[in-house]
Amino acid sequence: MATLYVENVPDELYEALRQRAKTNRNSIAAEILHLLEQNVPTPSELKRRRKIFEDLQKTWSAKSSHPGPFPSAEEMIREDRER
Repeated sequence: MATLYVENVPDELYEALRQRAKTNRNSIAAEILHLLEQNVPTPSELKRRRKIFEDLQKTWSAKSSHPGPFPSAEEMIREDRER
């Protein structure tokens, strides 16, 4: 596993990270890793997101098995009463 050193972090940013880590009960290093994981997608994460997007596009573009619009609630209630 690689090690990352960051120099010249502005005091205000460091304090915000320190406070966030304290709130989440993490070390500053653990909090930074968590933020990187959330905001810097890996190639495998990008592939997973692309697949989800493609699946959603297929779902959105699929034709409905029912022709025309759905019946209104009123029409469905009337139909039930006639049974």
